[in-house]
Amino acid sequence: MKRRLAQLPLHTGKAPPWLFRRMTKLAGALTMAVVDQFGPDEMLRRLADPWWFQALGCVLGFDWHSSGLTTVTCGAMKEAAKTCGADLGILVAGGKGAVSRKTPLEIATAADRYSIDQGDRLVYASRTSAKVDSAAVQDGFTLYHHAFFFTPGGAWCVVQQGMNEQSGWARRYHWLGESVDDFVCEPHAAIRNLADGANDSLPSPASTSGRTRQLLLNLVADESAANRVASTELVHARPDWVLEQIEDLTEGPTLFAPARHRVLPVDINPKRLKQIVVAAHEQHPQDFEQLLGLGGIGGAAIRSLSLLAELIFQAPPSHRDPAIPADASSRDAADGETRRWADYSYAHGGKDGTPFPVDRDTYDRNIDILADAVRRARLGDNDKFHALKRLAKVQP
Repeated sequence: MKRRLAQLPLHTGKAPPWLFRRMTKLAGALTMAVVDQFGPDEMLRRLADPWWFQALGCVLGFDWHSSGLTTVTCGAMKEAAKTCGADLGILVAGGKGAVSRKTPLEIATAADRYSIDQGDRLVYASRTSAKVDSAAVQDGFTLYHHAFFFTPGGAWCVVQQGMNEQSGWARRYHWLGESVDDFVCEPHAAIRNLADGANDSLPSPASTSGRTRQLLLNLVADESAANRVASTELVHARPDWVLEQIEDLTEGPTLFAPARHRVLPVDINPKRLKQIVVAAHEQHPQDFEQLLGLGGIGGAAIRSLSLLAELIFQAPPSHRDPAIPADASSRDAADGETRRWADYSYAHGGKDGTPFPVDRDTYDRNIDILADAVRRARLGDNDKFHALKRLAKVQP
């Protein structure tokens, strides 16, 4: 899948109950239509496409230029899954804030209910994708939403979102299971910024609100491979030796990291790192993916180990924004994308009145048409679906 990018300004506001009820019904009908016509795996591929996902949220009637589109669209999908059950064709777990932490339990419960024999693998995918975007990718955005979509056959995709508190910007991360060959090397299907400005306009790494901001760290970049190996080697080494290196690297005023400042307490907490190094050494992770999955290994620990690996083994990590493809040609192709997902807001209108207030009569009529088409198709009458397909071919 080609990685595509877009910027969106943030607006606040929730979907009113009357709209969310309709969003749930339409999300369910749309999902069943796609699943019936193209299969459940195709529905996951579309959810993992940020442009299609954004268009879906616009059709459902949420603000096309709001970070809330992510949480509300995923919430409507999850509510539709509760209402429709197995008829929906896909399963949904997770959500916003504390709800996201219940995702593994929700996946395991669904695996038992629907006799999915890959429940453990799905739980691992959920946990690891969240850990990657919270610890291995340190781009200034803190995850607060994690939605996990999966099928009884074991296919999955993730839509999760982070917020930068200083700037008020958000960023959405898309994963697609079938395209993940390696959880810690270029695993994303796409990353979307929900903010004004250019693709590479991240908050400044300079001091903000009296605090020194860390440099962007992208340990899942292909060019970070040596740093991932070196970080893992550090916890394989004798802990006393590692701690000696930490002491040597943090006490001298003349030591400078490559193209940066000398190692400071803001980079490394020696006392905390000692505990982490000893605990990780005892568990002996085989690779960076296993290291990332260890309990107690969070963003601060990963950053410290990455910095030490750079200094000791001369294996620098990548500071490339993960939303920017490594090769310029892919970036240029993404920047040249002309499809406008905002046009889909004209289907029913938008919550905030843009491009016009939600047309409830049209919304309800379209729900009835689509739901009836799905119902008839499942009974063997495909006339309405065939009519919809012919309508889709009509050029305006």
